[in-house]
Amino acid sequence: MTSSFTVLVGGGAVLSAPFSSSSSSSSSKSVRLSTRATTRERGRTRRRLNKIRLVADSKKNDGEEEETDFESKKDAWSSSSSSSSKAKDDDDTIGQQQQQFIIENVVSSPLFYVTFGVALGVVLVQKFGSNASLLFSALPVVLLTCVSKSDLGDGLREQARKAKEADEGGTEGGREGRERMRALAKAKFPMYFGKERGRWMPRKSVSFFSGGDSDDDASSSFMFPSYLDGTLAGDAQFDPLRLSDTEEKRRRNVELELLHGRWAMLAVVGVCVPEILSRSGALELSEPIWWKIGEKVLEGIDVNYLGIEGFHIAGASGIIGIAFCQAVLMGGPEYARYVGIESLEPVGVYLPGDTNYPGGGPFDPFNLSADAERDVELRVSEVKHGRLAMIAMLGVFAQAFVTREGPVANVLEFF
Repeated sequence: MTSSFTVLVGGGAVLSAPFSSSSSSSSSKSVRLSTRATTRERGRTRRRLNKIRLVADSKKNDGEEEETDFESKKDAWSSSSSSSSKAKDDDDTIGQQQQQFIIENVVSSPLFYVTFGVALGVVLVQKFGSNASLLFSALPVVLLTCVSKSDLGDGLREQARKAKEADEGGTEGGREGRERMRALAKAKFPMYFGKERGRWMPRKSVSFFSGGDSDDDASSSFMFPSYLDGTLAGDAQFDPLRLSDTEEKRRRNVELELLHGRWAMLAVVGVCVPEILSRSGALELSEPIWWKIGEKVLEGIDVNYLGIEGFHIAGASGIIGIAFCQAVLMGGPEYARYVGIESLEPVGVYLPGDTNYPGGGPFDPFNLSADAERDVELRVSEVKHGRLAMIAMLGVFAQAFVTREGPVANVLEFF
């Protein structure tokens, strides 16, 4: 009996073979050989596939590494560029701060002109003659104007704006915050502020003029006006002519009193120190008496400033030259005072105070106003010394007219 069967081998090959009892042995051998061949073929195919996978994975990893390396380099470049840009910005900021410091503490600082400015004036006048004083007097205003109109001025103006914002947003709360701190500090000085402060007349005389015994009665009297309530520095409740009976008049008179008091304090020093130095032999001056200097200038006689030979300021230019220098030197500050507290912001100088007490580098180089209590006390001292200096200058004028001598000679003669 003969039959057939179908053998399915690897790879999908179909083999048909007759089957009989006589050929079963050879058929089994052929099937085993075919199965081995198919197994070997499968192994080779699997190895080829694995190799292909390994190559593909290797290329994929290489691509990812390259991409990662590229991203790393990109980040490094970006970081380097950012650091370079930040360093450049920091350098620009430092440069602007240095320029602002020079303008604030040199070009626009009164302290500079009464110290190093005088020395610079000596060099200019001795090198270029007395007419150089005309140029020197105009130099600050011209320099500040040029700076404000330049690109540098734009950067400095931005610095001033940032400083103003930082001040207003700071812990002190800007001008309003400092004003509140000063108001609190005034409570610690009842002898200067409030109802218990000293008046321009003894407290025992208050009842005589007021017709009563209390401070309220005194405040309502003619001799002690109620609008002077003890909030101003140096307020002794003295205004018999009612010159400050409105807020606007009061504000204006406070400003004028401070202005004239400060000039008087400088004037007293200016008229007394040269005479003291000359009499003590510390400095040889061609003319130590203050009012005689003007007389010599009118006569055409050159007067050496500070006793330095050849340093005539505007003396050799005559009274016209002196008047011109004075107009130029004072024109700039007076215009700035007229403009107000923001007058120096175009050149990068932010003044944190108010019109009467500007503060900042030019007007408070030692930062004495940082402490509210000390600031309040110094304001009272300034008003007192200013009033005393104005009275002293009035006496100096009168004595010069009567005695034809200087103030130091008058004092020595008295003793």
